[in-house]
Amino acid sequence: MMSRAAKAAYYVAASPLMRLNGMIYRSFRAPRSGPVKVHLGPGQRHYIDQWVNVDANMFTARCDVWTDLRYPLPFRNATIDAAYSHHVIEHLPDIAGHFRDVFRCLKPGGVYRVAGPNGDSAIAKFVERDLDWFSDFPDRRHSIGGRFENFVFCRQEHLTILTYSFLEELMTQIGFERLCLCQPAIETNHPLLFRECLMQEDESDPAVPHTLVVEAVRPRGRIDGNGSAHHGRADGRVLTP
Repeated sequence: MMSRAAKAAYYVAASPLMRLNGMIYRSFRAPRSGPVKVHLGPGQRHYIDQWVNVDANMFTARCDVWTDLRYPLPFRNATIDAAYSHHVIEHLPDIAGHFRDVFRCLKPGGVYRVAGPNGDSAIAKFVERDLDWFSDFPDRRHSIGGRFENFVFCRQEHLTILTYSFLEELMTQIGFERLCLCQPAIETNHPLLFRECLMQEDESDPAVPHTLVVEAVRPRGRIDGNGSAHHGRADGRVLTP
């Protein structure tokens, strides 16, 4: 894992170039029509063919667009059909701002599948004092508190804890609807959009998953971006092998 100091130095040096590259992409190369699916933060091992893969690391990651995900995405308004991020948003300083920007980029009816460390599961296992549910990454810890801190904050690489109710609150306030809590690696409401994404996911405990996965839809028609209606789990989910 890159040290925090090295990562901070990289972003200080590279962020202006990444933002410029993103603006150039948006102005001259970003798709204007046709099916567009965007993968945010593929890293080195999770590049998805036929998707637009966006990442901030041009040295060890494989990406189609090199830009800083802390800033507006390099896509025009209402031009993408699907967005996918897996263990990315917990690293961002402004999750609500990120959701607003994804909402902006999605076409009406477009879907965001977002995943990250499952705070609900971690809290439950902390209360049960189940040491074995937690791993030794990034540091070897023997106490339940130490293992919980490891999982949630990962040497302060993670900036917040992700729970379903927290994401539901943020996303419904922005205007997303039809929120659905999905099992990682096996479950989606939108198999034609996210079948390839399920292959990128892994889960060692399906009963109490380590990864929180939420799908949410930008509604069709006009919306002001400040809706406050409550939306629970969607029915009719599709299980895929």
